[in-house]
Amino acid sequence: MSWQIDTAHSQIQFTVRHLMISKVRGSFEKFSGMVALDESAPANTTVDVQIETGSVNTREPQRDGHLRSPDFFNSEAFPLMTFKSKRVDVVDGHHAKLIGDLTIRDVTREVTLDVEYLGQAKSPWGTTSAGFTATTKINRKDWNLTWNQALETGGVLVGEEVEISIELELVKQA
Repeated sequence: MSWQIDTAHSQIQFTVRHLMISKVRGSFEKFSGMVALDESAPANTTVDVQIETGSVNTREPQRDGHLRSPDFFNSEAFPLMTFKSKRVDVVDGHHAKLIGDLTIRDVTREVTLDVEYLGQAKSPWGTTSAGFTATTKINRKDWNLTWNQALETGGVLVGEEVEISIELELVKQA
């Protein structure tokens, strides 16, 4: 069964170290995708998501501009990052490992998302929605996102590890 991402009720967020002493959080405001959710055999589920790199939002316009530049996402040349699932490893009735290919700047690497199924609900308008959370950690350098600046006190300006957190509401398609 085909399910569409309800972007009004979903979020794709990230967290990365700043100055080695704090964390900066951001999100992507524009994304879309479809999930072929097989409720009777969750291991057969497939996911295909597109995220607009130019929609990055850290609540700091100058930083967002730098993230869109060739130093990071190079949004003009690479307007989309994508995730395409390869398999689902079911852990239990509410948890799974979603393994797939994440492509950023024409570099594709396999990632594993820890997914939790939060259940389904019928809306007052007759639609059926399903909720999920997903998390993972990646090293940004694996996607050639290598820009950094050494700090006078030691360390670097931007951490290598990026925590990704996704809140996803899907709407069942007729």
